[in-house]
Amino acid sequence: MTFPGGGGGAAFTGGKAGASAHPFAGVPPEMRPGVERLLETEPEHPDPEVVFEHGTPDPDGAGLSLRRLVRPYGALALLAGVLVIVEAVTLQAGPLLTQIGIDDGITAKDFGVLVVVAGVYLVNLVVTGLTQAARVKVTGRIAAWVMNDLRVRVFTQLQRLSLSFYTGEKAGVIMTRMTADIENLQALLQEGLVQFAIQGLTMVIVSVVLFTYDVELALITIVLVVPVMTAMSLWFRRASAKGYLRVRDATADVIADLSESLQGVRVVTAHNRQRRNAEHHRQVTGGYFDASLQTGRINSIYTPGTQVVGVAGQIVLLAIGAGMVTDGTLTIGELVAFLLYLGSFFQPIQQLVQQYNTYQQGQSSVVKLRQLLSTRPEVAEAPGAVDLPRVEGEITFEDVSFGYLPDRPVISDVSLEIRASETVAFVGPTGAGKSTLAKLVTRFYDPSAGRILIDGRDLRDVRIESLRGQLGVVPQEPFLFAGPLRDNIRFATSDASDDRVWEAVRAVGLDEVVERLPDGLDTVVQERGQSLSSGERQLVALARAFLAQPRVLVLDEATSNLDLRSEARIESALDVLLEGRTAILIAHRLSTAMKADRVVVVDEGRIVETGSHDRLVAAGGAYARMYATWTSQAAEAG
Repeated sequence: MTFPGGGGGAAFTGGKAGASAHPFAGVPPEMRPGVERLLETEPEHPDPEVVFEHGTPDPDGAGLSLRRLVRPYGALALLAGVLVIVEAVTLQAGPLLTQIGIDDGITAKDFGVLVVVAGVYLVNLVVTGLTQAARVKVTGRIAAWVMNDLRVRVFTQLQRLSLSFYTGEKAGVIMTRMTADIENLQALLQEGLVQFAIQGLTMVIVSVVLFTYDVELALITIVLVVPVMTAMSLWFRRASAKGYLRVRDATADVIADLSESLQGVRVVTAHNRQRRNAEHHRQVTGGYFDASLQTGRINSIYTPGTQVVGVAGQIVLLAIGAGMVTDGTLTIGELVAFLLYLGSFFQPIQQLVQQYNTYQQGQSSVVKLRQLLSTRPEVAEAPGAVDLPRVEGEITFEDVSFGYLPDRPVISDVSLEIRASETVAFVGPTGAGKSTLAKLVTRFYDPSAGRILIDGRDLRDVRIESLRGQLGVVPQEPFLFAGPLRDNIRFATSDASDDRVWEAVRAVGLDEVVERLPDGLDTVVQERGQSLSSGERQLVALARAFLAQPRVLVLDEATSNLDLRSEARIESALDVLLEGRTAILIAHRLSTAMKADRVVVVDEGRIVETGSHDRLVAAGGAYARMYATWTSQAAEAG
């Protein structure tokens, strides 16, 4: 059984020691063996239900709140509430026992009473300790399960969102949602809310006890202290809410800048940007520093201020109480107990200050997570979308227009028909819209006007999963995941046998590369495939597409990163791969376009020419000029 979501992302897996190198939040090292023994006796927690349908958004994203997060574990929350009440009551038994000991034991010189009071005090301490231990176990279990469920929900939402979300949001900011924000919520659920309840109950219990001891002193306490404390607390509530929201945003900026710098470390190193990047990061962290200073200033005013008010109140009440003892209206034990309870009345207020910081951080995280979970993908699946049956591969563009920004169209009024099993090459200058057309076919984006059909079906009317299950995409810069090379090849077909994997490897000419690797297909490629050359990564992407056997294939200049020898080696493999399939080639090298059944010339978001290579060359238009330039450059290079 796995309980993820501990402090710093720690986890205890199966109750085995050393399952994680990170500390388990809130549990000191000397207590971990006991925690592990408790976890071994835990019942299996069912895996959280993963709700992932392109047409089904997060079931409760827009209404995310602490109450709704805890609702599935209502029975445990009720048990925690009972334990909190018991803990709050037993914690306040000390002053009462002290008063009895002074008045009925010391003053009356009755040693037996002192023995009984001491025994009751000891039993109360044991009960308090056991109650606290049980409460920590229950709240820790609730926090771990809630965070486990929430991490799955957030990750599932990230899988659901469209590409436009990721182009408009920094990766580091997204990582903050999964790390710092969820960890803040865990701290709030595990201890923050509990301490809120305990300290709040303590104030209620102490207030009742103070009035039972002496109504006059209790009223003086309320008149002198409570109004000032209330005013200061209201100010702190408003100021700290703004401050901690600013801290959350600054934290996201720091992580985003760090993530971007790490991902671009090669470029940074190549261009000697280390010093300038360090200066820029100092400015980013300066924003976090300023936000932290703001919250620090707020705390520096509130915490000492409440302490001064509390001490001043105790001094005044001590003077008044001493006079009442002299008059005989109050016993010494009652005065001592009253002052002890008065300290217990002020202490929760100061404790609530610290817990309110945790609460504000948690609430800020709830706001950020609610925004993420309520985000709807721009490429939405229609409520009545149906599964796309096996397609022949006929693709139709009908007056399609699209722009990544509303006022800047990239594609305008494009109409085109691609026959089933036809290979069409899109050529044109950089930024003409070639790759955008391919992204619209794979439904990474939806047209702002017009429609795209496959076998006569509007792409908006079919389920996205059934569409992409019949599409294969080989991007210009393929992405490899950290893990065995075998898993990267069968990424789209995880159940493929080794025989099929080797068939794909040989088909694209990757076998020589695999045989050179120390562990063959079991060789672990580094993050983003950095242990392989760009050409080798492209071959892996081609093998991945070959293994998936899609009905429609989109190759975004799939051979651009290969040397001439490698390119020649996979030409025959591409012929096999393209056979019987509709293929869209985004071609920068005209040698690729020449092999297509038809060439489509795109310029400034419009189709300016279409036809076979020979026909377009003979026509003497835009393609002929591109071809003449390309052949002259090739001749000069030769």
